[in-house]
Amino acid sequence: MKRRAARMPWHVVATLALLAAFTVAIAAAGAYHLIKKIPIPGDGGWDYVAADSEARRLYVSHDKEIVVLDLDTGAIAGKIAGGPDMHGAAMATEFERGFISQSNPGSVMIFDLKTLAKIGEVRVGDDPNGIIYDHFTKRIFTADRGSKRLTAIDAATGKVAGTIENLGGRTEHLASDEAGHVFLNMQDRNTMLKLDVKDFKVLETWPTAPCEAPSSMDMDRAHSRIFVGCRGAGMFAVLDANSGKVVFTHAIGGGVDAAEFDPATGLIYLATGADGALWIFHEKSPDEYELVQTVPTQAGARTMAVDRKTGKVYLAGAEMGPRPAATPENPRGRAPVLPGTFSVLVVGQ
Repeated sequence: MKRRAARMPWHVVATLALLAAFTVAIAAAGAYHLIKKIPIPGDGGWDYVAADSEARRLYVSHDKEIVVLDLDTGAIAGKIAGGPDMHGAAMATEFERGFISQSNPGSVMIFDLKTLAKIGEVRVGDDPNGIIYDHFTKRIFTADRGSKRLTAIDAATGKVAGTIENLGGRTEHLASDEAGHVFLNMQDRNTMLKLDVKDFKVLETWPTAPCEAPSSMDMDRAHSRIFVGCRGAGMFAVLDANSGKVVFTHAIGGGVDAAEFDPATGLIYLATGADGALWIFHEKSPDEYELVQTVPTQAGARTMAVDRKTGKVYLAGAEMGPRPAATPENPRGRAPVLPGTFSVLVVGQ
């Protein structure tokens, strides 16, 4: 009589599969290192970096322009000139349009994704900073810090579709669950807002403690988890997008200004400029996370984007001179950029 092989219990199989996936993720993350620097002409300031992995383009804000790099070659594919303090780019690929937030005192430039030519410009609130495209509503959303509001732009027409006014604090980064809600960090209030972007109203206000000065943000939509880089506390925090409960925290470096989640690998990346590091965490489960690597980058490299095709991370930064004493013209005492040092750092395996 032929004996049938003993079947492994389903929960053991599931556990082994999770362990195998975790091992692969750790091995991949553990291999990250600085590969090269891509020099970019100009000595102005910078802000967000955005990757369009399908079109193979990287959008790097650099003072009064967005520099567009070819993700495969690193060559400059073009530039988009605009007003002062160009912040970030969001792509609505189904409409072949890109959108750039800029403080002049507050507008969004619309451009053609293929030619990079300017299509138009729409006035939003003062000092728009964070900008995202939401596939569910097919709208662009901007966090208007100066006006303390959220603005929605119809991606097809380029017209303002609505606003949420009087948010009462410094609006910072934002993320969408692609189901009718946008989550918005209120940096000076240590809170996060859950917004109904169909009816334009605030649904919830959640305290983020012990996370202070919540800044960068991304989201695992499948598991309803929000990932936040906390600038004041030097902390990585995870919030439940249904309840607002903080389910995990971990210390990171200072000056965080970017966070991205890659659902294919379960890796979360955070860039901290004060210590010049890229922090990589792995999502073991919706409430369990582990730091798998801290990659040295460069002091000041606080913004970044992840190429979902290659897994490479692109950080913007420059070498800085000595920090001056605060003055009325420069109240924060920002250190000057050393000429000829602005570049994009490429971190990969």
